[in-house]
Amino acid sequence: MDRDSSDEDEDRESLIHQNDTKHNHQQQLHTIVHDEFDHPHSTLHIDDPAPSSRRRAGFNFSNVNKRYLFAIFLPLLILILYFSVDLRSLFPASIAKFRLDSITDSMRESELRALSLLKQQQSQLVSIWNQSFFNINNSNSNNNSNPFFQDAKSILLDQISLNQQIQQVLLSPHKVSNFSQNDDAWNPLFGFNSCRKNDSWVANKRTIEWKPKSDKYLFAICLSGQMSNHLICLEKHMFFAAVLGRVLVMPSFRVDYQYSRVLDIEHINNCVGRKVVVSFEEFEESRTNHLHIEKFICYFSSPRPCYIDDEHMKKLKQLELTIGKIETPWKEDTKKPSKKTIQDIEAKFKADDDVIAIGDVFYADVERDWVMQPGGPIAHKCKTLVEPSKLILLTAQRFVQTFLGSHFIALHFRRHGFLKFCNAKKPSCFYPIPQAADCITRIVERANAPVIYLSTDAAESETSLLQSLVVVNGKTIPLVKRPARNSAEKWDSLLYRHHLEGDTQVEAMLDKTICGLSSVFIGAPGSTFTEDILRLRKGWGSASVCDEYLCQGEDPNFIAEDE
Repeated sequence: MDRDSSDEDEDRESLIHQNDTKHNHQQQLHTIVHDEFDHPHSTLHIDDPAPSSRRRAGFNFSNVNKRYLFAIFLPLLILILYFSVDLRSLFPASIAKFRLDSITDSMRESELRALSLLKQQQSQLVSIWNQSFFNINNSNSNNNSNPFFQDAKSILLDQISLNQQIQQVLLSPHKVSNFSQNDDAWNPLFGFNSCRKNDSWVANKRTIEWKPKSDKYLFAICLSGQMSNHLICLEKHMFFAAVLGRVLVMPSFRVDYQYSRVLDIEHINNCVGRKVVVSFEEFEESRTNHLHIEKFICYFSSPRPCYIDDEHMKKLKQLELTIGKIETPWKEDTKKPSKKTIQDIEAKFKADDDVIAIGDVFYADVERDWVMQPGGPIAHKCKTLVEPSKLILLTAQRFVQTFLGSHFIALHFRRHGFLKFCNAKKPSCFYPIPQAADCITRIVERANAPVIYLSTDAAESETSLLQSLVVVNGKTIPLVKRPARNSAEKWDSLLYRHHLEGDTQVEAMLDKTICGLSSVFIGAPGSTFTEDILRLRKGWGSASVCDEYLCQGEDPNFIAEDE
């Protein structure tokens, strides 16, 4: 189902024993894996006839490098042979029918000779895979969490994938049954997933205690963009409230979004262990006949003080909320925000007044690494403070169980209104669909995922073309979107029973949640909808080393001229 709202303005010692009689005058590769806790300097090596007392268990990097250098540079050797050596003897009889009667015939024979060598290389690479990694993986599951081991597997897998791509390029002009893509050798690593979880940012976390005075409030105001921008704005408001020792007042649905439908405010209080956030209705009830923002200290001075326009000021006053004098303690522009520290915030926004406001802080650049770290900057006992409501989370889990399973890729494919936005950036971030399909296919091959969840606002014409082009080894990878409401399906019954169906913000948050639960996520560069998903994935621990922006590192292969 297309949704316009789906985007915003983003090893204990373990030897793989081989019977010594298997040498048969050949040097066989044996790998030894050590528990990284018992042997922190483990290496990979090839056994030699030296006494066992001289052998050290573990990975020997020098031989790993030799084997990978061999795998990587063999294509170069093939090209040299391709232009300089008569390899006629290496080909099966079925290829002999190509007569060298012309330059074209000679080129065809050379292509098929190169293809034959690639098949030999592929066989050797798969043999290395089977001997060096597969048996180790089966015998000692601790290797699955070893970063070096996973990186080595990923490198080898990439080389096998590259080999297959070269074969396909060489094979494409020919119709030779001996090199059929249905050959088992084309799929030597079925079932392997090189996209391990990414927890590299867990260490060195910095937090601040949020201990507000119960009668001191910070009134949150978020105006820029749509829901994803507002959630980022709220997170920053929480940091300001923690620094200033104040309870945060959530915006009223009469001025902003109805956050109670997508967020669980009590979840935030429970995670921190005290009352740190209240709804506007709670604030209104506790301060009968005294709804007054006593001091409005603007974080941004331009383009308008506090980044608040006349329309929103009118809405605030319709809440029967009186506003005191607006102050601008410094010059700060939303278009060019300067870096600020916690000391700057304390110096400019500390006040004795009961209720203060500082305006929209979405663009504020305060302690960036601290504020944007996984889990957020505030000390708490949960994975994340700002996350989907329990109803949305359960609905997302039921959808995954119904349609996707435990291993799937999620793709945020923003298109509506994105062409002009991206082409204003240098370089552009709007990719032609065939190029996007190539980028997606590469990640599917690496992750070995059977299905893709598609969160998009694209037209059917675009998604249909994309679906037809995402093909791996001759198999189309399904792009799954959330279907329209069907009473025979029960995965969304919670939303229906609580009258949340059809709410565009609930659907957008549901999309984010499903993407957050995926094995691998492909995001839209420049989208805060994508950025909020990445935040959730890091906080939940579901982020993968394969997570990336669509066609990351590539420029679009075609860009339209400006108007």
